[in-house]
Amino acid sequence: MNVREAALDTLMKIEQGGAYSTIAVNDTLKQKKVAPKDVGLYTELVYGTLSRKGTLDYILKDRIRSPKKLDKFVLPLLRMSVYQLFYLDKVPDRAVLHEAVEIAKKRGHHLGTSKFVNGVLRNVLREGFPDFSGLTDAERISIEHSHPEWLVADWIDLYGVETAEAICQLNNEPAPVTVRVNRKRITVDEMMNKLADAGVLTSRSELSIDGLVVESGNVHSTSFIEDGLLSIQDESSMIVADALGVSTNDHILDACAAPGGKAMHTAERMENGSLTALDLHPHKAKLIDQQAKRLHINGVTALALDARLAGERFERESFDRILLDVPCSGLGVIRRKPDIKWTKDKTQLENLPKIQRQIIDAVLPLLKPGGTLVYSTCTIDPSENEIQADYILSKGLAWDETLKGRLPQSVRPIMESDRAELKLLPTTFGTDGFYIAAFKKEV
Repeated sequence: MNVREAALDTLMKIEQGGAYSTIAVNDTLKQKKVAPKDVGLYTELVYGTLSRKGTLDYILKDRIRSPKKLDKFVLPLLRMSVYQLFYLDKVPDRAVLHEAVEIAKKRGHHLGTSKFVNGVLRNVLREGFPDFSGLTDAERISIEHSHPEWLVADWIDLYGVETAEAICQLNNEPAPVTVRVNRKRITVDEMMNKLADAGVLTSRSELSIDGLVVESGNVHSTSFIEDGLLSIQDESSMIVADALGVSTNDHILDACAAPGGKAMHTAERMENGSLTALDLHPHKAKLIDQQAKRLHINGVTALALDARLAGERFERESFDRILLDVPCSGLGVIRRKPDIKWTKDKTQLENLPKIQRQIIDAVLPLLKPGGTLVYSTCTIDPSENEIQADYILSKGLAWDETLKGRLPQSVRPIMESDRAELKLLPTTFGTDGFYIAAFKKEV
């Protein structure tokens, strides 16, 4: 399939069909609808257009009087084309216009569709990139860096204009590829050598002893993931296994485990213990089982169970360590999942903390005296992080004062001395935004 048509189809699935960007892209690549030489351009077109949607709509808004009357493919096609005109230097303008008009001719119901597309794009080129001066800070950052204005305003209130803008800017850049080495089966040095032999150059992560950052090459073209030697995982979430800690014979509960990255990382460090991984959906629990088999890990039991009902399934004080990586707004992973910023709203942010507290209330009684509980999210919103940590403290748990000693040296300076928590903004180390807090249940 023509790479731009494949990208257009994916954008339509996401926008009109409600598909998740990562799933829609992976499905297209698995079905081999894009030639290997075009995979880079395809992913750039999809993720770039999604990331810059706000800016692209601002550029197009005065040129489309009745968007609802257009064929469904036209607005995504125009967005994708404007993205190429202003953000991809290697694609000639004439090629962008030609491809857009040809697609419009092929998919349009009448000749006027292709003429309309051609006219809009030529007007955009003629007028050039817009000037955002004269706008308020929130308006300018929102439009220039393509984030919802309500979210930008919140981040300005929390972190200041400079940091808010830096987060938005970084969210529009390609995320690094990082992998976790399964040290049950291979050392990190051996893995680096194997990858280098396969044309993939890596460097060690400064945030995890198990992590590697891919500097060049395509790790997906190797068999190492399928063979269970590697897993794709962001560096920030690798820190969770350090925070949780693992001792011999521990009984561990991961209450919200799917898709299983943190659970598997923890299990890779187990010796004789056990890990019970829960997820609400049976097909996701099955994915966790598949992950354990891929990695050749024993001692993992995956169950389809709502964490809010965990008290009905397990006895009180039956786990030595509990991980609560709760459902969250995901505002720390916008860089990897740009559709998140367009599908979340204030109402969802208000409802999520209620669900998180229901899970906390259900799971806390399952922790043994002297046990460790780690609460984590991939968001940077205090209502889902620090405020929830205070709620856990109000339930009788105490800060785990040994947390800092378990974490990588690189993150220790940014931890507050009186709180056993770590908050990483996307700008801190260039990772996903993440929050981790550790607690002890007093004996």
